[in-house]
Amino acid sequence: MTALLSRARFFGVVLALCALGSTLGTGDTATAAQQSTETAMWDLSDLYQSASAWAAEYDRVKGEVQTLQGYRGTLSAGAAAMLQALNAISQSNRDAGRLYTYASLKADEDLSNSANQERKQQAGALMTMIGENTAWLAPEILGIGEDKVREFLNDNKELAAAHDFFLKNVLRGAPHTLGVEAESVLASAGDVLQQPDYIYGQLANSELPYPTISLSDSTKVRLDQPAYEKYRQSPNRADRKLVFDSFWGAWKQYEGTDGAILTNRIMGNVFIAKARHFDSALAAALFPDRMPEAVYRTLVGQAIEGLPALHRYLRMRKHLLGIEGTLQYYDIYPSMFKVTHRPAFNLAESERLTLDAIAPYGAEYTTLLKRGFAGKWMDPYPRTHKASGAYMNGSAYDVHPYLLLNHNDDYSGLSTFAHEWGHAVHTLLTTASQPYEKSNYSTFIAESASIANEMLLDDYMVAHAKTPEEKLYYLGEGLESIRGTFFRQVMFAEFELSIYREIEEGRTLSGARLTGMYCALLKKYYGEAEGVMQIDPAYCIEWAFVPHFFYNFYVYQYATSMTGAAQFTAAIEKEGKPAADRFLAMLRAGGSDYPYELYKRAGIDMAHPAPYRALVARMNRIMDEIDSLTRKR
Repeated sequence: MTALLSRARFFGVVLALCALGSTLGTGDTATAAQQSTETAMWDLSDLYQSASAWAAEYDRVKGEVQTLQGYRGTLSAGAAAMLQALNAISQSNRDAGRLYTYASLKADEDLSNSANQERKQQAGALMTMIGENTAWLAPEILGIGEDKVREFLNDNKELAAAHDFFLKNVLRGAPHTLGVEAESVLASAGDVLQQPDYIYGQLANSELPYPTISLSDSTKVRLDQPAYEKYRQSPNRADRKLVFDSFWGAWKQYEGTDGAILTNRIMGNVFIAKARHFDSALAAALFPDRMPEAVYRTLVGQAIEGLPALHRYLRMRKHLLGIEGTLQYYDIYPSMFKVTHRPAFNLAESERLTLDAIAPYGAEYTTLLKRGFAGKWMDPYPRTHKASGAYMNGSAYDVHPYLLLNHNDDYSGLSTFAHEWGHAVHTLLTTASQPYEKSNYSTFIAESASIANEMLLDDYMVAHAKTPEEKLYYLGEGLESIRGTFFRQVMFAEFELSIYREIEEGRTLSGARLTGMYCALLKKYYGEAEGVMQIDPAYCIEWAFVPHFFYNFYVYQYATSMTGAAQFTAAIEKEGKPAADRFLAMLRAGGSDYPYELYKRAGIDMAHPAPYRALVARMNRIMDEIDSLTRKR
């Protein structure tokens, strides 16, 4: 296992892209605040003063990386020699992570800027170089032997403080660690294996020709990804159908290309899993976090068991929207409830409400959040050629997190704002509590940090609603969040299992085959056989829109994280400080232990059905409250 020291912190961008959930929204029309988008942008000078300063630092770090081979063969000399080598490798990863952060943020400012895209690839190549120059590391540690490594840890407190978790993890990985030559080959293949991700991103975010449509009120819209997210919520059903027909029609034209790109990515992951002697790509993906496969399997099984709650919600949606005939897939996104005077949530209001909602965490959390708001850490507004969706990048350990948003002044934008700042404060808590080597927390923990903020916000908005209509609206948003972040993500996770199985069992994939497999899952989850919803095959190309399928069994963590977040927020709202302390202790732990163990330490076993059943019960309670309120109207 090569270069486990950093666990690839430079790729630690916590994503919440528009393809994944109902809580993200961007638009194609600018508000007055958005007119000054340039002045509102993040300040990357905290990373480097200029592109030329970045280039100079790149050259320095590249030279530093090239010296790492010199530590080969020195580790067995003693604890001090091992500490020196591991510190040097750690520093190279740390420096390269900062370089990659700047390059990736600049690239996302303007996806049409080729120089910025080339800089990002250059930064990625540096990470591959680190892998190549440290391919000897794990085999050499294993050659020293477990007894001697543990003796070194006992003899040297500094070595243990920074590197004990890494060293124990390398020892655990012995069955999947190859010889130096094979490790070098796999490290060198890193750039090649990442190419499907780059190709997909270029197509989806920059070059796919999105259509222009004319809505029922004569508004003309170029239906790119942000506009799709906005107008799929239209209260006009004919407009929603037009949006779906046009948007998915554009993707359908590239079905074969998208299928080839994704299949290539899957084949690469299967190749790595086989090379490392894993039984499956899933086992390989779960290994770094020592995640029991029972967590993944229990998640899928419990979501399927909970489908009656999802079908109840969809029937409620049909009734409240006043839809005659059959509910369609394009009826998912509009609010079930109309608010006569729906408030606008600009950035200032989003800051205020987020602070109010997360107050139960206590003063330490709110102080860190205020610090972030005071800095220029965000690129908040949508613009042409900017990356879509939203994310937090916390990869520059020595600086601070950065956040990309595409903020609309609506509740979706507010919820996304709270979500991404949850990631940012998680990063601040971790970096304040852990050395760099133990700061790279798992996505399994990360998404709980952000989704808990969404849940606290939604509960706050429900509790402070001024009218029954407002309360119903926020309750409806909470329901849709569970659909989008739990059931939808589990459907994605089941899709991943099925498409990897095809390759692993020697069968072939194509765009058309992927569409057919995805269609079958849409029909199962949305209850076509039960008469709940009709799935138009034209929309089954949706799989091609989801970038997270390139991240190798990533999406299941959204669903597990929502489940954990629901447990935590319920406990915080009931117990107060003791529950908040347990939650924040888990966040502070960063990457100092495996995420499943951190959850258990906080009182939740994610391999057990109970947390998932509790989330489904929360969904039913929300629907009971909606039923009660609507009967009173």
